[in-house]
Amino acid sequence: MKFDQHTMVLLVRPPEPPELTEEEADALQDAHLAYMAGLHAAGKVLAAGPLVGQDDERLRGVVYLTVPPDEARALYEQDPSVRAGRLAVEVMSWLVPEGLVAFEGGGRLPTSMSDAQA
Repeated sequence: MKFDQHTMVLLVRPPEPPELTEEEADALQDAHLAYMAGLHAAGKVLAAGPLVGQDDERLRGVVYLTVPPDEARALYEQDPSVRAGRLAVEVMSWLVPEGLVAFEGGGRLPTSMSDAQA
């Protein structure tokens, strides 16, 4: 059997994230969403979103990328929330039987919290 290799990033809360005011946290979240939307528009991110109802509250989100793991790591080291220490990344390859996973596209990622809530 042949396998396709997909790059995944887990966004995790680090052990000691910085303390931020509500305004700082909101601005940082908007910058994070805008950064992710830019990666999506550039064709580097196929899907991304927050995790809810997870057993481990450190796990904040999942990103599915079109780039190899080393490039994914470099891209997410530039994410505003990662640079600020609010999030950390875990990069991995996901092996799936060939042709089992496909994305049709057509959607878009929100560029801010107000966009996400609209």
